[in-house]
Amino acid sequence: METKLIVLRGNSASGKTTIAKHLQDHFGRGTLLVSQDVVRRDMLRVQDRDGNLSTDLIRQITEYGKGKCPIVILEGIFMKQRYEGMLLDLIRFYNNEAMIYYFDLPFEKTLERHNTRSQSQDFGEASLKKWWTPKDVLGAPGEQLLTEAMSEQAIVELICRQVEEHQRVNKSKGAST
Repeated sequence: METKLIVLRGNSASGKTTIAKHLQDHFGRGTLLVSQDVVRRDMLRVQDRDGNLSTDLIRQITEYGKGKCPIVILEGIFMKQRYEGMLLDLIRFYNNEAMIYYFDLPFEKTLERHNTRSQSQDFGEASLKKWWTPKDVLGAPGEQLLTEAMSEQAIVELICRQVEEHQRVNKSKGAST
């Protein structure tokens, strides 16, 4: 089974988890969703620091999906400074069959979105500002920016269309060889 890796990155409250869940719903059963927050905060309860335990577990769970799941979605903040090596390794592990998206939103937009979430009571503007890393693109080939001008529905439709187009192209390549 060929597996497509979808990587969703961006600052806190940019919409990564929401989009990831919509994509998992769209692609259906067997779609593996690996969430940085779930692994780091819920499973291991570690802080997002260099060398934290979650990095290896996130990598291992994401690798597990190759050949077992048609789609693996990896979503999280994944700051380039801390996670670039792991992300590039995963992209190579997936034979460069990865689609990488970066939520490139201004701080004000993420603050606005944060204030509508249930987590808004857990941390506020000062924490968001402290964590904020503007233009933290990975720079991997094919990485695409998702902007505030794009609606949730438009982002989901874009990614679904690109994944399905890629699958059609790969299927036709396989049929002609």
